[in-house]
Amino acid sequence: MSGRSTRKRRRAADPWYENMLAGWAQVQENPMFRWAGRGLVDAGDRLPPEAWAVISGHGAIHFAPKRKASADEWAWAFAHLLLHAGFGHLDPRGIPEHMLEENLFAATWLNNPRQPHPAYRSACCAVVDQYLLTLKIGRPPADLPPTPGGSDEQALTERWWHTGIPEQYRQPEYPDFFVGDAETAKNHDHRTHFAIGIGEAARNALAEAGHDVTAGRRKVMRSWDRALNWFVSSYPLLGALAAGMTIVAEVDIARGWDISIAAVNAEAAEIYINPFAGLSDEEWRFVLAHEMLHAALRHGDRAGWRDHYLFNVACDYVVNGWLVEMGVGELPEGLLYDPELKGLSAEQIYDRIAGDLRRNRKLATLRGRGRGDIFGDPLPHKGTTGGYIDLDHYYRGALATGLAYHQSSGRGLLPAGLEQEIRALDQPPLPWDAQLAQWFDEHVPAVEKRRSYARASRRQSSTPDIPRPAWVRPEESVRLPTFGVVLDTSGSMSTELMGKGLGAIAAYARARDVPRARVVFCDAAAHDAGYLPVDEIASKVRVRGRGGTELQPGIRLLERATDFPADGPILIITDGMCDVVRIRHEHAFLVPAGAALPFRPRGPVFRMR
Repeated sequence: MSGRSTRKRRRAADPWYENMLAGWAQVQENPMFRWAGRGLVDAGDRLPPEAWAVISGHGAIHFAPKRKASADEWAWAFAHLLLHAGFGHLDPRGIPEHMLEENLFAATWLNNPRQPHPAYRSACCAVVDQYLLTLKIGRPPADLPPTPGGSDEQALTERWWHTGIPEQYRQPEYPDFFVGDAETAKNHDHRTHFAIGIGEAARNALAEAGHDVTAGRRKVMRSWDRALNWFVSSYPLLGALAAGMTIVAEVDIARGWDISIAAVNAEAAEIYINPFAGLSDEEWRFVLAHEMLHAALRHGDRAGWRDHYLFNVACDYVVNGWLVEMGVGELPEGLLYDPELKGLSAEQIYDRIAGDLRRNRKLATLRGRGRGDIFGDPLPHKGTTGGYIDLDHYYRGALATGLAYHQSSGRGLLPAGLEQEIRALDQPPLPWDAQLAQWFDEHVPAVEKRRSYARASRRQSSTPDIPRPAWVRPEESVRLPTFGVVLDTSGSMSTELMGKGLGAIAAYARARDVPRARVVFCDAAAHDAGYLPVDEIASKVRVRGRGGTELQPGIRLLERATDFPADGPILIITDGMCDVVRIRHEHAFLVPAGAALPFRPRGPVFRMR
């Protein structure tokens, strides 16, 4: 008795096993999969080490008990297998005879080892993954290939039968679903159960959208409700986003926070609207799409060191241009729209409008004149709920799913800028030190080594009768790569900031085999430190100035120096409290994370954190 209790406690305490059960429960919560009554079977050691689970011809799922994965990953795997059953992939009657072949792995599981050709299995998996992306169940694999451009497994099978299976869609030798015999298919009609589950899910969705379930009364559908439902049912690009957003239409909120038409908070996934705005259904579609894109593209977080209101205005120009180009709804009167700004990013538009702060403070967003429609914190109201656990994952997944479905269903072209920003969400921005390293790779060439018989190779000692050249760097007479550093040493520059910037420069210069760099210190005057070994830049330099900030004399000193290359790049380290500079050489700026330069920089700006 005690031994059995110990085994139960061990199984219950296994977090990976609990994750598997939680993933299965997550799938069964969806009405589409409540028909999956055959349950789970522990496969023991019969599955290959890289396998997750397989589904048999009668619908039982055999899982690998030792697989370590999260609940969301298990939910995706289970839903993938159940969709194979629901789509009829387990029924041999729908598979052409020439597509069936002997499968040694299946022979150890079934009396019927004849299983589909790899082309059919790969096509079925591609179709299932394409459909599963729209359901928002679990988490897809990181290496999930893009949709192949066809919604029918039969058409994909015929294509791959003749042309070969593309590498990214090729499945392992062992199948993840087994085809039973005809008798098994008759006794387990998975397609009918799946169709019933889809009907139940649709009824639940309609009940939530159009009825007050708790009170049993019909809910009045207002213009913004109809606009939001239109995205869910008819516009897949933003449908997944719309399904997760909440509209707060309270007069007190709109009046208390001066919301003229609408505003949004990405953290709570809430859109705050003024119910007395008096817009048509088409205009509400435009407004809701505008606010959803603000939230999903994280425009509030991207403002960074910039003026948040002006960056909000720049984002409005970009988003409104996209929506007008795509024909989503109707642009309400008075919103920011300029066809001449087409193709520009929000950052580029910000640089254009930042010069005239007085005039641009009069521009109106959806919230009103002089106020941004992106809230940093959720607004308190009586229906406040907790935010999403993983906002980045939610917004990335919703937009990526919508983009894949939009393109695979042939719903037309999208603005290039919008598509680039959606794809960029999956690529987190590089840290400043990695960006600086890329700048060095581009502008400071590495020293090329060469072989020379003037120095014997160390490997020659094993075979002294065979001369071998050694790798050597060029002699000092050969021009070596170098760069210039202009360091702001004014009183506003902290020692920590200077040390961080100079340390990073020294590290990357050493990695590029740059022996020396030309360093100039600037405060009220320019102090030329000459060429310094890169190892001494950060550790042995003595800063002489600490007065005001004049960078232009130091830059002019470098550009006019006869011993500094005409194509040598210049790196300026400053806190932004400096004069306006003009630089002819290739250059870049290193500034603190919250600093802003008093001019529009031509070279890249790396913000140290």
